[in-house]
Amino acid sequence: MGPDGHYYSFSTHGLVVISRASQPSSLDGYWEPIGSVLEGSSIINNTGSTDPWAPDVHKVGDTYYCYYAVSQFGSQFSSIGLATSKTLKPGSWIDHGAVLTSNTTAPSPLNITNAIDGNLFIDPKTKIPYLTYGSFWSDIWQFQLAQDLLSVVWSPTPTQLSLDPVSPQAEEGAYLSRHDSWYYLWYSHGSCCGYNVSALPAPGKEYSIRVGRSRSATGPFVDRNGVDLKNGGGYIVYGSHDYVYGPGGQGVLTNYHGRNVLYYHYVNTIQNPMYLDELKLLGWNYIDYVEGWPVLVYN
Repeated sequence: MGPDGHYYSFSTHGLVVISRASQPSSLDGYWEPIGSVLEGSSIINNTGSTDPWAPDVHKVGDTYYCYYAVSQFGSQFSSIGLATSKTLKPGSWIDHGAVLTSNTTAPSPLNITNAIDGNLFIDPKTKIPYLTYGSFWSDIWQFQLAQDLLSVVWSPTPTQLSLDPVSPQAEEGAYLSRHDSWYYLWYSHGSCCGYNVSALPAPGKEYSIRVGRSRSATGPFVDRNGVDLKNGGGYIVYGSHDYVYGPGGQGVLTNYHGRNVLYYHYVNTIQNPMYLDELKLLGWNYIDYVEGWPVLVYN
């Protein structure tokens, strides 16, 4: 939520488009685009620097932090960048460049991972900041961040949090949250986008939202059957149903009533019968917890 009591969303393309919810304290209703985070290409040296992806925005102290990704699509030549602002307003953001870069000659594990889909999590117990990231290749990893949140540290060593052992290892979009004494690792699994309505992925291979939990922000995370996410665990907390297809790109927020909300993008198959990426919608559901496991509320 912004300083004016309105929610703001940040989206892929358009140099990270900033949109403002029309009604204060509400996730409903029209989202008005008001500008972008970056005023031009990212300062990161990457052919994808003109089209940043996957923003992750948090307020820490009096500063807003926007982690974003640039990449040569379909490769692991990628970087997670950072821009900061005191106000959220377009034109106020400072681009700090790359926090993390992956490629085939980078030090391990950056030579076997894909540095996109960064997520900032500051452990409320220890105050230690973490950057969780990854997409395909060896899936989801985590670095500890420096206290200024501008760079990663290499001690302790980076940790792998989740791995689908089945090719093409389709996990990405990790997001960490905490509720009571549990830490939750949410992630997207399957094919995200570029759907061909006449040749959709096999059922269950499209995007879905999965989760595991741990007593520690650094894992190990397990699913409801006790299977470690690094061994292919993880259960579907939200998948395709009715007119909702391929939900993913998720995050968790706490609203002004103190209730957890899962937000995500999805294809509305009634409004978007061609399954076009540019017509995907923002969706959200309240989260209840049953025996420590998140359950989405449908209403």
